[in-house]
Amino acid sequence: MLIGEVARRSGVSARMLRHYESLGLVRPSERTGSGYREYSAEDVRRIFHIESLRSLGLSLREIGRALDEPGFTPAALVDDLIRQTRERIAAETELLTRLRRIDAADPAGWEDVLQVVALLQALGSKSADVRQRAALSSADEVPVPVEALAEAALSETDPNVAGALRWALARSGDGGPALLAEGLRAPVAAVRERAVRSLAEMPGDEATAQLRDALASPDAVVRGHAAVALGARGVSDAVPALIGMIAEGRNDTDAADALSVLAGDTATADRIAGALVDRLTRDTTEAPARGRLTQALAGIPGATATQALTDLSQDEDRAVALTATYLLRLRGD
Repeated sequence: MLIGEVARRSGVSARMLRHYESLGLVRPSERTGSGYREYSAEDVRRIFHIESLRSLGLSLREIGRALDEPGFTPAALVDDLIRQTRERIAAETELLTRLRRIDAADPAGWEDVLQVVALLQALGSKSADVRQRAALSSADEVPVPVEALAEAALSETDPNVAGALRWALARSGDGGPALLAEGLRAPVAAVRERAVRSLAEMPGDEATAQLRDALASPDAVVRGHAAVALGARGVSDAVPALIGMIAEGRNDTDAADALSVLAGDTATADRIAGALVDRLTRDTTEAPARGRLTQALAGIPGATATQALTDLSQDEDRAVALTATYLLRLRGD
C-alpha cells in the first residue's frame, strides 16, 4: 500500500507519516520497483497503534519506547499521564475561574481588566500586607468580584486580612452570603468557622437566613457563632442554642450578652427566663453549668427572672444560692 493510500485510510497525513519514518517510529517494509514507499498490513497496524497512544497524550518518544522496548511496562507511564492531566485541568480551571471573575467585574476597557487582574493576584499573594491592601482597595474604582472575595475569606488565616476581607464582602452587594454558606459544609473545621464568622458580618436578610440555617449545623462552633450573631440581630430562634452554649461553657459570656439583647420586650424576656430555669432544673445539669445559667439570669429583665433568682437564692447548691442572692441585690428587687 503506497503512502497516499495509507494516508487516506488512516487519516494520518503523508507529511506526518514521513515524520514518523524520520523518527524511526514506522518504516515502510518494502519499496516498489520505482522506489516508492510501500506499507504492509503490519505497518498500517503500527500506525494505528501510534495514533491510539497519541490520543492518550503520549509524546512520540514515549510512543517509541512503548512499542519497541520489550520490557516496557505501561503502569508508571499511565500514572504520570494521569498526574500531568490533573495538573493541566487544574491550571485550565484556574484560568477559567479568573476569566469569569474578570468578566463579572464588567470592565469598561483594558485598563480595568489589568486592575482586576492585579487585585486578584494580590489576593493570592504570600504577603499578608499585600492581601490586606488588596481587600481594602477592592471597593475602589473596579471592584473585585464577590466570588474572589468569598474564596479569599474562606482560605485566609491571618486575622487582620480576614477582617479586611469580611469588610470588603459586606460592601460587595448581593451574592456574598450564598457563596459563604457553601463554606459551612466544608470538610475542614477552620473553613467552616471562617464562613460563619464572615456571614455574621454580612448585612441583610440573606445573611440572616443563612445564619438561621447554620443553627442546625452539626459543628458546635458554627452553631455558636451563628447563634450569637442572630441574637445581636434580634432573632429569637437563637435562644435554645445560646442557652446550650451557656450550659456547656462555650463562649458563654457572648451567649449571655446575646440573650440580654433578645430580652428587649417583656414577653421574650419571660420566655428566655423560663428556658434558663428549665435548663437549670434538669437532673443532668452539673454544678458549673447551673452557676453559669444563674449568672445569665442577671441580664434578663422582668418578673419571671426575678422570681427565678428568688427561688435560686434558696438553692441547695451554696454557690448558686449566693450568686442568686447577689444578683437580686444588684437588681434592687
